[in-house]
Amino acid sequence: MNKPRRLTGLALKLAAMAAATLPVLAVTQGTAVAQQERAVAARVLTCTTDTDGYWGHAHCTNTTGGEVSFRVHVVCGLWPDAYGDWKKLAPGATDISSARCFGGSGVGGVLVEEG
Repeated sequence: MNKPRRLTGLALKLAAMAAATLPVLAVTQGTAVAQQERAVAARVLTCTTDTDGYWGHAHCTNTTGGEVSFRVHVVCGLWPDAYGDWKKLAPGATDISSARCFGGSGVGGVLVEEG
C-alpha cells in the first residue's frame, strides 16, 4: 500500500522562499520595462548600430536644435557589459561611439544611451 508523502521542513522552507521571491521578480521586471519605455520616448538622435562580434558601434546624428550627448552600451554574453565614451553632438553633427567585449561569448546586443 502506498503511504502518503509528507513535506519535510526543508521542502516547506524552499517552497516559502520561492513564493516570496516571485513578487520581487515581477516588480523588478516591470520597473525595467518602464525605464526602457521612458528611455525610448526621450530619444532625439537618429542612430544606427552594428557589430563585428566583439566590437559594438553606435553611429548617431543630431537632428535637433541643441547639443545632445550619447554613448554605446554593448551587451556582452557571459561577460560584463561594455560602454563607449560619451560623445557630444552639436546640431547637425554626426559621430561614432564604440566599445569592445573583452571576453565571454561576444556581443549580444548594441544599445544607444542618450544623456
